[in-house]
Amino acid sequence: MTGSVPPPSPSSPGTPGGATELALTPINDPPPLRADAARNRTRLLEAASQLMAGCGAAQLTMEAVATAAGVGKGTVFRRFGDRTGLLVALLDHREQQLQAAFLTGPAPLGPDAPPLERLHAFGPAVIRHERDHHELILSSRTDPLRTYDVPANRLRLTHVTMLLRQAGATGDTELLAHTLLGSIDSALVHHLIVELGMPLDRVLAGWHDLVTRLVPRPPSAA
Repeated sequence: MTGSVPPPSPSSPGTPGGATELALTPINDPPPLRADAARNRTRLLEAASQLMAGCGAAQLTMEAVATAAGVGKGTVFRRFGDRTGLLVALLDHREQQLQAAFLTGPAPLGPDAPPLERLHAFGPAVIRHERDHHELILSSRTDPLRTYDVPANRLRLTHVTMLLRQAGATGDTELLAHTLLGSIDSALVHHLIVELGMPLDRVLAGWHDLVTRLVPRPPSAA
């Protein structure tokens, strides 16, 4: 997973009050498509997404996507090249949906909620995303050391760092953000839920516990 336009650095000063202006960050940076081509690409990716939800990434084939989308197999190959290209594009598509939710979506994940509420909502959204796209995410990690440099992951780090600062967390908020994100990494989420059989609610509760320890709620006014 690569990208040519990195998000702002978490250590940059940002805007007054600790806010940082963030923008959607694609995993890959393909050339812009014509409107009709973009619609066709989205149609294919939505078909692939529905298929993956039903049968898993291992059973996702170019032929199955073509059938589900009602197009010829050659159309899918022309758009994505091969199955690997399809999987990477699908992950990019779903990642941008997640980004749109926490950058511009409704509360409590989006910007209309207080920072602490957004922080509590962020973890469950990412945990469910990582759980649902485990195969896609791990297949894209060809170099573990590059995981932290992927633009989508850097955007998450910047976002969580910003929310910690706005919520009044003390200490090195960038390192605290790394700690929070490490607790919901895709491989760890898969290990806990699938391999250990841990209930999802327990994993979600762990996120809320960490957030509460790092950013205690202010005392209620008398």
